Amino acid sequence: MVRRRMPRPSELAPLLRPAPVTLDRTAARLARATSIGDLRALARKRAPRAVFDYTDGAAEDEVSLRRAREVWSSVEFTPTVLRDVSRVDTGRDVLGGRSALPFALAPTGFTRMMHTEGERAVAAAAAAGIPYALSTMGSTTIEGVAEAGRGGRHWFQLYLWKDRSVAHDLVSRARAAGYDTLLLTVDTPVGGNRRRDARNGLSIPPALSLRTFVDGARHPRWWFDLITTEPLTFESLTAGGSPFEVINKVFDPALTMDDVAWLRETWPGKLVIKGVQSVADARRVVAAGADAVLLSNHGGRQLDRAPVPAELIEPVVQELGDDAEVLVDTGILHGGDVVAAVALGARAALVGRAYLYGLMAGGEAGVRRSIEILRAEVERTMQLLGVTRIDDLRPEHARLRPATTRPLHPDGLHAPGARGR
Repeated sequence: MVRRRMPRPSELAPLLRPAPVTLDRTAARLARATSIGDLRALARKRAPRAVFDYTDGAAEDEVSLRRAREVWSSVEFTPTVLRDVSRVDTGRDVLGGRSALPFALAPTGFTRMMHTEGERAVAAAAAAGIPYALSTMGSTTIEGVAEAGRGGRHWFQLYLWKDRSVAHDLVSRARAAGYDTLLLTVDTPVGGNRRRDARNGLSIPPALSLRTFVDGARHPRWWFDLITTEPLTFESLTAGGSPFEVINKVFDPALTMDDVAWLRETWPGKLVIKGVQSVADARRVVAAGADAVLLSNHGGRQLDRAPVPAELIEPVVQELGDDAEVLVDTGILHGGDVVAAVALGARAALVGRAYLYGLMAGGEAGVRRSIEILRAEVERTMQLLGVTRIDDLRPEHARLRPATTRPLHPDGLHAPGARGR
């Protein structure tokens, strides 16, 4: 018979270490988030329905976004074992400068609508070592973002208006404020049909209808912040209304390759053409003077059933060779997606929704948490692959599996849209 004895207090002490206690509820929630999917769940609770849907949604039936996530989930990694991966280097040269991670924060419009800290919070978080691209449709000035992200790398995303003098002024201001890269978006001759926004009656600034009043009762903190801070406006625009109406009021459907050449003569820094969706167009814009192409279908928010950017990486890289850098976005919600993009040949990836979920969940702290999550996923994926430097990633490390075998995305966000709300 085994005799049992009560353990001494000294023996229990190592097992009874109390968990750290914080009185900051937002910080506690963010600390418990272990994935971008967790931040998305927090964002949906904290932001009004129309705001969350603006960020989370896409055009038409949201097929483009769903396909993008399916393709990233189809990646199959090939690890090499018995390698010393005790230390890894996640840094990479991107467009003439060093980035601490192989991704940048993509330009997004109306960012102060997600959280009143807005673009300043994103810039401050990105100053830790990765570029941040401010959108023409941003809700903070070019100069304000440069100040908030002092010491970081600033990119500016440009829409060419029908009045070219406006674009010229924006480009001049970006240059004076120290922005080193310009991203010209070319996939918005007209606004995409974003059904969630139409159903929610989204407008900028938000209009107080019966629906928004009821939703505001569920999200009082968001509404309190909105009405007690500086007004939510387009800092580079004078137009108001729905996002679709704004795009169709000020952006130019007559944009051509001549405009790319004009911008190349106007802008002395790095020039990226954002929204390239074919090998032929990639070659054309590089011939016109682009330093890089950003393979993008606008996060699925413009043409539904558009090409999937991830599937374009290899053929575009083969076509361009060393003539230009290749970047990619759309559907990237995990650090493993970023690693896969680089292995397939991209110089770097851009993430948008991933950090916006963090912003909605907790302002600047939420953006920092999203970067931390992605950083940890990048590092861990590299170690499990047996790779110690981002620059050592090669096509043999990752491949896209056939469509019939594609599983759910790692964050479980396989099917965007109304499902699962």
